[in-house]
Amino acid sequence: MLQATEQILLDEGYAAVSTRRVAAVAGTDKALVHYYFGTMDDLFIAVFRRNAEHGAERLREALASPQPLWSVWEAMHDQSSTALMTEFIALANHRKAVKAVMVDNSRKFRRMQLDGLATVLESYGLDPKEWPPAAIIVLLSGISRYLRTDEAFGVGLGHDETVELVERHIAALEGPRARTKRSK
Repeated sequence: MLQATEQILLDEGYAAVSTRRVAAVAGTDKALVHYYFGTMDDLFIAVFRRNAEHGAERLREALASPQPLWSVWEAMHDQSSTALMTEFIALANHRKAVKAVMVDNSRKFRRMQLDGLATVLESYGLDPKEWPPAAIIVLLSGISRYLRTDEAFGVGLGHDETVELVERHIAALEGPRARTKRSK
């Protein structure tokens, strides 16, 4: 049911998610959706938390990789997670319970990003006053989200140059990106 809900979110948007639709996509009875999740808010929160756990694990792996900046950029620039987060942001505007969970998780995730990135940047000898880790996180995630939003509308002007700029700075610190399963 979680996977069915996520698929509907990605394919049709949050407004298309209903117990009937989730049950149909999951191949089950709509009564089971209510049995396991109680309310639609509970279902959305379960999908969000599952996705957030996956994102946190991916961040831990990225920060532990030989090229943490490349890996963090790649994770932030992942189209599927950006599209799903966009749907959750829109959903949160209408569902306070979902928004509260998202806000709490976002603060924890940002702290995790900040702690990890601060350590990485320090290991590269960067002055935190010149390269504040919190600003780097906001820039990377903001650029990535903005590019993905533009792409959803078929707008690409300046994208290649922006990605090249970001990646040139990452390469200056970590060298050329090593090809991984995700970056191929």
